[in-house]
Amino acid sequence: MLKLMYITNRPEIAQIAESSGVDRIFVDMEYIGKTDRQGGMDTVQSHHTLGDIKKISDAIEKAELLVRINPIHDASDEYDSSKEEIDQAIKNGAQILMLPYFKTVDEVKMFVELVNGKAKTMPLVETPEAVACIDEILKLDIDEIFVGLNDLSLGYGKKFMFELLTDGTVEELCFKFKKKGISYGFGGIAAVGKGMLPAEKIITEHYRLGSECVILSRSFCDVNKIEHMGVISSTFVNGIREIREYEKEVAIHRDFFKNNIEDVKNGVASILEKIK
Repeated sequence: MLKLMYITNRPEIAQIAESSGVDRIFVDMEYIGKTDRQGGMDTVQSHHTLGDIKKISDAIEKAELLVRINPIHDASDEYDSSKEEIDQAIKNGAQILMLPYFKTVDEVKMFVELVNGKAKTMPLVETPEAVACIDEILKLDIDEIFVGLNDLSLGYGKKFMFELLTDGTVEELCFKFKKKGISYGFGGIAAVGKGMLPAEKIITEHYRLGSECVILSRSFCDVNKIEHMGVISSTFVNGIREIREYEKEVAIHRDFFKNNIEDVKNGVASILEKIK
């Protein structure tokens, strides 16, 4: 089964997600440079804090705590250095650290050295430059790796992030990850039957490509638009149950793979036509 990840800094939501079967609670501290490259887009810019890591760590029991830090940076008047940020994130309970928006092998190498085995490391491949040097990155001592479709699609000048599922980019990366024997995942999914490209089509691609984890997108359960905690809870419980039921079908009926990539290509083409 895919490891499902959900982004939140609210302890009560983290507990609902955990009890519903979410495998990883995702605290997202990244903000350096993000507004500049995603300005005007309907994307999540969480601005979580080191304090949020501690709150979530105290609130959950079974789920792993994943923290996306900022890209490698020096200290300034605005923020601490990467070393200080990483050290404090680990001290506050981070079990997995994700490094975003890197472009060089040296950045990932520094990230691994700063973590120093005190948490799992997960570089986030979301720049064309990172893809270009991926073979060298995979020689480093990293624990997992993830492909960020949103920023990577922007980097390649794509109009829709799931184009990367149809042009061979994700497939080639997954082949390299699998050959290296490293755990990997990519992108995000909405609830089954939802999303511009239906979640079940994306889930099937995860299985076809050997992916092991995925982010539950904001649209899976947008807690900023739902006030009643009972509704949030039922949305999580029912949504995750439907994902798990669909996963069982995919795992048993491998013939799903046969036509799915064509369905994805046709779906992406249709979405691009609407965008135009």
